[in-house]
Amino acid sequence: MNTPLAERLRPQQLADFIGQEHLVSEKGIITQHLSSGHIPSLLFWGPPGVGKTTLAQIIAHESKRPFYTLSAINAGVKDVREIIEKAKQNTGLFAAKNPILFIDEIHRFSKSQQDSLLGAVEKGIITLIGATTENPSFEVISALLSRCQVYILNSLERKHLELLLQNAMEKDVEIKKKEIKLKETEALLQLSGGDARRLLNIFELIVNSENSPIEITNEMVMQKVQKNTVLYDKVGEQHYDIISAFIKSIRGSDPNAAVYWLARMIEGGEDVKFIARRLLILASEDIGNANPTALVIANNTFQSVHTIGYPESRIILSQCTIYLATSPKSNASYMAIKDAQQLVRQTGDLPVPLHLRNAPTNLMKELDYGKNYQYAHSYEQNFINQEFLPDIIKNTKFYEPGNNAKENSFREFLRNRWKDKYGY
Repeated sequence: MNTPLAERLRPQQLADFIGQEHLVSEKGIITQHLSSGHIPSLLFWGPPGVGKTTLAQIIAHESKRPFYTLSAINAGVKDVREIIEKAKQNTGLFAAKNPILFIDEIHRFSKSQQDSLLGAVEKGIITLIGATTENPSFEVISALLSRCQVYILNSLERKHLELLLQNAMEKDVEIKKKEIKLKETEALLQLSGGDARRLLNIFELIVNSENSPIEITNEMVMQKVQKNTVLYDKVGEQHYDIISAFIKSIRGSDPNAAVYWLARMIEGGEDVKFIARRLLILASEDIGNANPTALVIANNTFQSVHTIGYPESRIILSQCTIYLATSPKSNASYMAIKDAQQLVRQTGDLPVPLHLRNAPTNLMKELDYGKNYQYAHSYEQNFINQEFLPDIIKNTKFYEPGNNAKENSFREFLRNRWKDKYGY
């Protein structure tokens, strides 16, 4: 069986790895781990084809550790336990170093499957390296997440992809047999979607379909590659482009476009939780207090589709999409926390004013903790004008209500109480 070009070119050492300079450069964190000899359990998060599997293999090779690999698509608790038992019995050449267990698409592991890893990771029987295209904060249980370092792998840049093509022409024995002139690369790069594996597969397909000499042009590439073979790629460039179009259509209050992009994702078999999660984020970020019910509906949608799944979930997703698209919009809450965080980074850990501090002990009371605090419910309309911010940033306004019916009522409420302080 012929080994694919992408596999033939897979680098064996860190010096040959292309991309992810923030991790593998001379001062990169992976380089530091290898230099120190201490390899913690890791989670690699990033799009497909950017080197997650390759990096795990290189770490195992350069640290001289046994390497076990599982795919979460077809592995279960039994497979995990078998590898852990092998690791426990490891008394050979590598006895001083615990083995590496690499789990591809770890986000597909159920809670019980992830639970089965905890003991071995905690005791150092294995070093876990997981690869995921999904946000591990949502897809990896907190107990396992807390035991791993999360490193983000970025999409490959044009320079990286072109270097991969150059390496193929210069280093691969089979490719070198043919006289290749790479006249244009735009089509190759576009069709790859930043996925190194797909890029090399397309390149090999074209080279193998032509007799030498071969001149590769954009037109030739588009003719050779059947564009209609993939309606929607759940892990490639279209994954990100279509979800972007979906979100922007809802934000732009166009339910017709939003439902179209939703249909594209559904027909492509997109994960219902991924779609529902993005709706949940949008309900707060782009609608917020202009219609607080939007967040409730989006949250119920997320819970519902998680329980039901396809095909019925498409109806729930459609209902939620249309509701959010036709809701009034406001990003005031999003801007408020964004501005507040920026000020926190600039001003650091400002002390809490004494009158706002908790005073559970006599010593704290003697130090004036909580002194002069005015209890709002003791005053008319449950309000008393007092300072709640550190003195150095007092009178700073973060929240500016949006121009919609609900938040206009918020503005009136705030104006009645804080007009002189915040200028509402």
